[in-house]
Amino acid sequence: MPAVPVPASLLALPATVGDRMDHTPESAYAHLRDVRPGWFLTPPGEGSISIARWPTPAGQVVYRDQWWILVQDAVVFPDGKPGRYLRMLVPHTEPGVAVLPLVGEGSVVLVEHFRHATRSWHWEIPRGGGSSGLDGEENAAKECQEEVGAPPRELISLGTIHPDTGILASEVELYAARIDAVGELESRVGIRRARTVAFAEAEQMAESGRITDAFTIAALFRARRAGLAA
Repeated sequence: MPAVPVPASLLALPATVGDRMDHTPESAYAHLRDVRPGWFLTPPGEGSISIARWPTPAGQVVYRDQWWILVQDAVVFPDGKPGRYLRMLVPHTEPGVAVLPLVGEGSVVLVEHFRHATRSWHWEIPRGGGSSGLDGEENAAKECQEEVGAPPRELISLGTIHPDTGILASEVELYAARIDAVGELESRVGIRRARTVAFAEAEQMAESGRITDAFTIAALFRARRAGLAA
């Protein structure tokens, strides 16, 4: 999405990048370009939106914490006009995951999860950001164990997705997990109950709008195409 004006008070906040503290958003951005050049590449060929190079005005690190980096890039559109775009980057290299729990003869476990961003309850599958030192399968097993209290007997890769290409740079790995039963739910993060439904019912919930979570809808589609639906 196109960048919107950012309050001066926010731009004045220091941004930690790597192992050093930079006291301006511009210098933090310059350091980020040095240490993570892959985030600033422009693919070859015509028609892409390129990131402006020096000595054009620099981008800025608008916000950073342990989970996210919000940057504002100076860009050049295909017609040569300059502009600015916001992007959310993930500072760690471990993959985020979303896991479709399967129990019995292809039934699906859904959790009802309160999400702060929408201020609403959502039916969805377990998911989470990558934990340090764990690969995709290990993170998937961890999320399944934490959110529905069930260690997977088997994990099946369903490929990767980009959750929101308009602003998120991150990739998320999808898995299906065969489990024996639902255990203790992770209520501290806003999960209040779980439902075990037939695969077709879960698909009907997505079709009717009772499931709106993009990770869940993508996992159901990929699992159906992989032959995992009962």
